[in-house]
Amino acid sequence: MALVRGLFLMTGLFLASGCAPTVIGAGPAPAPPPGGGGARAAPDGTRLPLRSWLPQDSPRAVIIALHGFNDYSFAFDDPGRRLAGAGIALYAYDQRGFGETGDRGYWAGSDTLSDDLIAAVRALGDRHPGKPVFLLGESMGGAVVMMTMARPDAPAVAGIVLAAPAVWNRSSMPLLQQAALWIGSHTLPWMTLTGRNLGIHPSDNIEMLRRLSRDPLVIKETRIDAIHGLCDLMDRAVLAPGHIRVPVLMLYGAKDEVVPAAPSLAAMTALAAGPGPAVMALYPEGYHMLLRDLEADLVIDDVAAWTARPGVPLPSGADRDAIARLSALIEARDR
Repeated sequence: MALVRGLFLMTGLFLASGCAPTVIGAGPAPAPPPGGGGARAAPDGTRLPLRSWLPQDSPRAVIIALHGFNDYSFAFDDPGRRLAGAGIALYAYDQRGFGETGDRGYWAGSDTLSDDLIAAVRALGDRHPGKPVFLLGESMGGAVVMMTMARPDAPAVAGIVLAAPAVWNRSSMPLLQQAALWIGSHTLPWMTLTGRNLGIHPSDNIEMLRRLSRDPLVIKETRIDAIHGLCDLMDRAVLAPGHIRVPVLMLYGAKDEVVPAAPSLAAMTALAAGPGPAVMALYPEGYHMLLRDLEADLVIDDVAAWTARPGVPLPSGADRDAIARLSALIEARDR
């Protein structure tokens, strides 16, 4: 709340500036898009750095992974190594505006991020003909996956994994927070904010968090208009479950302090009622960064097992009564 009050005070000084959020989307597509080592080309030719973790033998499945807000593709280093050991090829690229891409720190637009994912499925799927392709989205990446799979031209994939997806849309935010975000993004779009002193713990893996704090490719100061763009994306993601027809595995940690439990429960409920088969998993000791927490191996092994047999209970048992357990957790906190 202190951050919101401060945002109100600062934006009030600039109401006459007439600014608007900056969005740097895709440009016109070249023909053909250029390629490159260690990178893949987006439809407009933009270079998106690519990392891969491949098993020694031919993979049994392929996962295309999308990182979270302010992060980049190296987020999947530990999960990628473990999944490769399970015979799964994992590819992850820096999404526009993040990591080593151009226009770093600027929001590219939800549609552009979605178009990039569709192009990635086409290009990377062609490397492994006949192998099932899954999408894995962490936090913001999960929101991109959700809205992409709700499109009429959604890519043909075998299923999607949503790890603590960003589903905290505006309607579930306090009105004061909504107003502060709108005012800030339209009057001070260039102003940056940090997550310091907010008392939020994204993971129990302290050493991993320290490495991220030292990594120059992880964005530490975020433009307000980028936060506005993320909220636009989340607004669209929460509308997606009724249109997702492929198998879904949603993962959520009971100790998540980033994406609140209530909108996550709403997403679980909507996905479970959607047209495609869905499995929900709740990890009692899990935080927001489930794939990098201290118990990450438990979660990663569930992902590997689900890609092999989506209809079989998860090895960890996290899928047992997940919706009911999360609902009870929320009720207990509200007492």
